[in-house]
Amino acid sequence: MRRGAVRSVVVAGLLVLGVSGVSGTEAGAAARGGPEADVAYHGRVSLSQGRLRVWVVPQNEGPAALPNATLRVRLSADLADRQELAQGCARAGLREVVCETGALPLHGRGRHIGLLLDLKEPVPEVVVRIDTWWNGGASDRDLSNNQHAVLALDTGDSYAF
Repeated sequence: MRRGAVRSVVVAGLLVLGVSGVSGTEAGAAARGGPEADVAYHGRVSLSQGRLRVWVVPQNEGPAALPNATLRVRLSADLADRQELAQGCARAGLREVVCETGALPLHGRGRHIGLLLDLKEPVPEVVVRIDTWWNGGASDRDLSNNQHAVLALDTGDSYAF
């Protein structure tokens, strides 16, 4: 996906959120007549000297395939002004990045997402929140496997979720 296309999804999502006042996941769950899917995220994070590494594998346990979804990564610390983001990812705020998952086939995985994020200043720890920002209007009855909060200490150690 081109960077402009990701921004279009981000802008469209912000407009929906601004009008409705609900998150992208809640809006998807409230959609009528849309597919039902169980999106899950597995991965790890590590923090070392003001650089945060995030590696995520999106999965879909069904019962329907999804053509695409958008993963959101939110931090408890500000990002540096300049970021070199992976293809299909865009900055969505001072502490937020969104990335497309690619197609999520039934009982399958999307593209692996790897981020190396520079923080504005080094911190001893950062909380990383990972969730679904947009899922194409699908409902997801089990949010426990796609909403994660991970505390990463500035040790270089990897924390799995």
